[in-house]
Amino acid sequence: MNKYQVIIAFETPISQEFFSKIPAHRAHIARLIQNEIVESYAISAERAGGWIVMNARSKEQIHEYLRPSPLYEYFEIDIDELMVYDSRLYRFPKLILN
Repeated sequence: MNKYQVIIAFETPISQEFFSKIPAHRAHIARLIQNEIVESYAISAERAGGWIVMNARSKEQIHEYLRPSPLYEYFEIDIDELMVYDSRLYRFPKLILN
């Protein structure tokens, strides 16, 4: 499996229909996180776009994973394969001596 940075830009202006689909989209992302396909997921405060780090065999597979999202039709997607991905989550936890 390779890691990919997925950059998503949303169509603007954002419609009420878009907002009504957010709960189903979040449920889809939650399933991808649970299945260890999505490593991290973030949406900008301005709601103009987001960033996802995903595990997949190819860019085509990224689209296969995201296509079931009810918001997929609103996405403009840019995908880059990552050579290095490091995070605090990959570190040992801090030891606290009481």
